[in-house]
Amino acid sequence: MITRHSPAFVEQALVKVFSRGGRSVQAVADDINVNYHTLKNWMTRKVVADKNTPAVKEKRPQDWSAQEQLVALHETHGMAGETLSAWCREHGIFPHHLTEWQAAFCADKKSAPADSKALRSLKDDNERLQREVLRKDKALAEAAALLILQKKFRALWEDEVK
Repeated sequence: MITRHSPAFVEQALVKVFSRGGRSVQAVADDINVNYHTLKNWMTRKVVADKNTPAVKEKRPQDWSAQEQLVALHETHGMAGETLSAWCREHGIFPHHLTEWQAAFCADKKSAPADSKALRSLKDDNERLQREVLRKDKALAEAAALLILQKKFRALWEDEVK
């Protein structure tokens, strides 16, 4: 005879087995009067189902995109006190994050710091180009000095030949 257990019973059994403390799975199976292998099968299905369910990852304030920040500012506009705090708790941020985002949106774009990677890349390129110009300037000065010496040497020999 096959015994069918209700989903509520299966869920209660899994809660009991996962919070069993120092007891074995066999002891929990005996306690709830279920076959050991049936209980292990339920546990395996629960673990597989949990792995297939996408984990809800809490979002840090740094992970919010500019568009999401703007939507949050729009939703909280006019809220104050307890309602603002409740909205912030619900979305996992603090009220000071909203004020920072508002200040960032209202700040003048010229005074806003540029992307640090791009800025560093431009600085490196600038330094490299300055070194290259300095090297070429020295090479040009050396070539000009050699040309002048060559002209003086020819002039000196022409004077002695005459």
